[in-house]
Amino acid sequence: MKRTGSLGWTVVAIVAAVLLAALWVFPLLWALSTSLRPEYETVSPVFHFLPQHWTLDAYLKTIRAGNVPRWLFNSALVAVLVTVVTMALSLMAAYAFSQLRFRGRQVLFLVTMLAFLLPFEALLVPLFRMMNQLGMINSYAGIVLPQVVSPVVIYVFKQFFDQIPADFREAAVMDGAGPLRVLWSLYLPISGNIVWAMAIVTFIGAWNNFLWPFIVVTSADMMPISLGLTQTYDAFGVRYAQLMAAALLGAIPVALAYVLFQRRVAQGFLAASGLKG
Repeated sequence: MKRTGSLGWTVVAIVAAVLLAALWVFPLLWALSTSLRPEYETVSPVFHFLPQHWTLDAYLKTIRAGNVPRWLFNSALVAVLVTVVTMALSLMAAYAFSQLRFRGRQVLFLVTMLAFLLPFEALLVPLFRMMNQLGMINSYAGIVLPQVVSPVVIYVFKQFFDQIPADFREAAVMDGAGPLRVLWSLYLPISGNIVWAMAIVTFIGAWNNFLWPFIVVTSADMMPISLGLTQTYDAFGVRYAQLMAAALLGAIPVALAYVLFQRRVAQGFLAASGLKG
């Protein structure tokens, strides 16, 4: 009876996984199919999942309608800068909260975690005023700096650092290592998988960020791909094939990044959850 019940639950889990995968994949396949057909097919009353006439016109027109290479460069630069700075700040903050003892540590950590309660939209006006006063409107610094503080990443790193035996740090300190040396030479190698996982998540979030660049960027040359592709819509109006082509052009780089590093991301989340040290 136990084997029958276990087999039944296994079948249910497999069916549920297949259904969830289909629900996730179908919109992507439909977007790809739509982007590869001529515009008149997108409004045809007759349903065809696959294009009747395959064409790359939607992609070519989208690329010609805007400065896509420049927008891709901006997105890549911003995402890399946000990721590097976020990882550096989060690692140092997490190490301090986890391993160092100083006055006000608990209060400061609580204030940092309270940032969870503040949606980014609530900070748009003060952040914009700050960037304006600093002369950073329509600049890479203005796009990057408001995105580099991540309480989620700090919390994940701190929780992992809390699990590392204190003897490791004490031995390094006795050998004359300072806090940065201990973090760089000891804690960073141990937490490599988690750093990779958080870095990929941060990179994807920075790449896909639309709201803040929409607020702070004022020229087409400074736009990331997520914002720049919206400018091509006005160039050709509401045309479904080109809308799908624009969306896919913006998603392809981060999709490739995730595919390349998915193993490290999975290992990082397993380590963070305590399933694998």
